[in-house]
Amino acid sequence: MDAALRSRVEERVDALPPGLRDHIHRVVEIAQELAVRHDLAPELAALGALAHDVARAMPGSELLRRAAELGLPVGLVERRVPVLLHGPVGAELLRREDGLQNSALYQAVYWHTSGHPGLDKLGRVVFLADKLDPQKIGRYPYLPLLQQLAFQDLDQAMLEFTTREITSLVAQGEMVHPAMVDTRNSLLAGHANNKPLEAERASNSQR
Repeated sequence: MDAALRSRVEERVDALPPGLRDHIHRVVEIAQELAVRHDLAPELAALGALAHDVARAMPGSELLRRAAELGLPVGLVERRVPVLLHGPVGAELLRREDGLQNSALYQAVYWHTSGHPGLDKLGRVVFLADKLDPQKIGRYPYLPLLQQLAFQDLDQAMLEFTTREITSLVAQGEMVHPAMVDTRNSLLAGHANNKPLEAERASNSQR
């Protein structure tokens, strides 16, 4: 594991508000536990979890500005809910400023909020670990079930979460990120790993 990259990520995390730092460290612990259960390197999972919210404290206006500067795609959903850009902005800042070169780690940070059909095991672990923070029980009352599923089958846990989250957002009259819909559809079809991300993000990674 790249010690220099981890050091840079730790510096970013240390500069975040206390509550957000606490969330990140809880997610790191959960990601490591999931990694052990699913034969993934715990150190890699920990770094992905440590990095996932490095841009979470940015206000919506700054996220929109940074996304434009970095050439990141901004759709209708992100314009209405800019906080959804904190994953993409964080991933791109880590790549450009901190030397992040691991594609799987980049995608894990980029898609940790909405999910994506092409996320590999690392991406799924970071995605679920973020949702399994015990402090989110108020938002996700089904968290105990999600935790149980996550330690049994990552795909089943992601399907459970995306189904419930999409249902909740629709019931509230809110927009649903297309990547979350695609993720659920792919999981239902049994092809969660059949849409590689490298080609899709190649243009951004070469900037």
